[in-house]
Amino acid sequence: MSANYTEESIKSLDWKEHIRLRPGMYIGKLGDGSSSDDGIYVLLKEVMDNSIDEFVMGHGKTIDIQLTDNQLSVRDFGRGIPLGKLKDCAAKINTGAKYDSEAFKKSVGLNGVGIKAVNALSSNFTIQAFREGKTRKIDFTRGEVEIEDKRDRSASERSGTYVAFLPDTEVFGSFSWKDEIIEAMLWNYAYLNTGLTIQFNGKKFHSKNGLLDLLTDEIAEETQYPIIHLKGDDIEVAFTHGNSYGEEYFSFVNGQHTTQGGTHQGAFREAIAKTIQSFFKKSFEAVDIRMSIIAAISIKVIEPVFESQTKTKLGSQKMAPDGQTIRNYVNQFLAKELDNYLHRNPNTAKAIISKIQDSEKSRKDIQGIRKLAKERAKKAKLHNSKLRDCRIHMDSKKKERLHSTLFITEGDSASGSITKARDVQTQAVFSLRGKPLNSYGLTKKIVYENEEFNLLQNALNIEEDLENLRYNKVVIATDADVDGMHIRLLLITFFLQFFPELIREDHLFILQTPLFRVRNKKKTFYCYDETEKREAVAEIGKQAEITRFKGLGEISPDEFRHFIGPDIRLEPVNIKKHTSIKEMLNFYMGKNTPDRQKYIIENLVIEQDLIEEEPPEDEAEAA
Repeated sequence: MSANYTEESIKSLDWKEHIRLRPGMYIGKLGDGSSSDDGIYVLLKEVMDNSIDEFVMGHGKTIDIQLTDNQLSVRDFGRGIPLGKLKDCAAKINTGAKYDSEAFKKSVGLNGVGIKAVNALSSNFTIQAFREGKTRKIDFTRGEVEIEDKRDRSASERSGTYVAFLPDTEVFGSFSWKDEIIEAMLWNYAYLNTGLTIQFNGKKFHSKNGLLDLLTDEIAEETQYPIIHLKGDDIEVAFTHGNSYGEEYFSFVNGQHTTQGGTHQGAFREAIAKTIQSFFKKSFEAVDIRMSIIAAISIKVIEPVFESQTKTKLGSQKMAPDGQTIRNYVNQFLAKELDNYLHRNPNTAKAIISKIQDSEKSRKDIQGIRKLAKERAKKAKLHNSKLRDCRIHMDSKKKERLHSTLFITEGDSASGSITKARDVQTQAVFSLRGKPLNSYGLTKKIVYENEEFNLLQNALNIEEDLENLRYNKVVIATDADVDGMHIRLLLITFFLQFFPELIREDHLFILQTPLFRVRNKKKTFYCYDETEKREAVAEIGKQAEITRFKGLGEISPDEFRHFIGPDIRLEPVNIKKHTSIKEMLNFYMGKNTPDRQKYIIENLVIEQDLIEEEPPEDEAEAA
């Protein structure tokens, strides 16, 4: 029997209630702070964007940021919010200066929502404006005013705005800020705003050369030629070719890091191929031109349209509502500036054509086997027992993939548990036959020659690029023992070697599953380490029944459902700044050097069933 649909069914929420009820609409996923796209970092970005806009308008060259006990504060030295409108800017939806396109022509935050979302989703939020020797301050709790200055007060501090906020644990649960994620964000702000100085807990972020500095700092491998750096009124690009497989892009719109690309990144990929084809007067394949490219592009657009509130992908087709298309603008810029550059730098031009010819030869070498592999994959699709797909892929909408996950697991029992426990709508499972091949030092031919790798590549749909990646999260799910760790390492090696952009763009994760279950007749605790186990035993008491899970297959589907549901614990696989993929692979998968032996001995934790004492030294050495 359906519920009555009456006038009483219609409810209106005020601004803060709606934000708190549907935070995902405003900041994407919540998260615990371990991933760069977790909501707490979106809160920081929303505050920072306002300060950056002041700098862009020519007001204030310094921004000070402090992190203390999970509370962040941001102090800029711009003009300061007009004092009489301080409350409206912090707590009145659709209020802000950025609707005035003359004042903030190429701003990121155009909807007047960002700072209000920070306010509503913080247990404590303070905003204070300093303007022409006067100040006002308001303290909020979850969007409600606690203390408010009704009148202007005298102030000796420089003009600007101060915002402090503590994300609300009622919304985010337990969380912690990661300095490295904040620092990566701040470096991007510095690269895109040359002349700006950002101080974070005493550390300085400053760039003189923009995107040239970004690539110089990010690239750890040897490049084929010096970085090409080109600037225009509303566009800046920098690029070179490395030695890795795939393509790597850092793209930005109006200072916003568009981690999922968009029309500007697509336009750059097309334009770079066209310009190089034209310059050399050769019909090179675009895939050969872009193989191993490492590039950064930043453009400024009037009234940009993003595909979500978190602004990670540009949807705009035009530079301005009545202007030329982004595609034409980027094409025309590169056709002129890159062509001029290559004429002036013949050694760079020579290095580029040499790299393209190497990529072309490599591609042609595997063409025959690639054709056979595709035929095998096509047949396997009809009955691929390795892949149990999810229903969401029956929907052709690309954005639906943002919610999908592929678990890569090993062994029938583990695959069975996950398959029975998963959400069939959004979670898929790919089963490995055993330990995958060690692909270290092999060429990309092996991806097609090895049936398992070929089917995995096919399941992910990443043969050409990540544009059509079928799963937003690729999760390695193996046992937490030596064999499981080895399988993880072999899979990470495969992705690092042939599809590093999957890792660079934060799609690869390790599934964390509990090591222990501690329970009595009334309570059950799942514990992920010895500390959690001790705490659970202390709470339950002497009657605690302790079970040690030795493998994923031992966990029943009913229990597994808890570990891959809303509270899933995922550890992201990251390539750290200044890290060479070649050096990483050589360290972990190369010859068994003393350095690697020392690392393994120091980092491999041997779990013994219900025994908390350290293993003997000779056992540790053997490990």
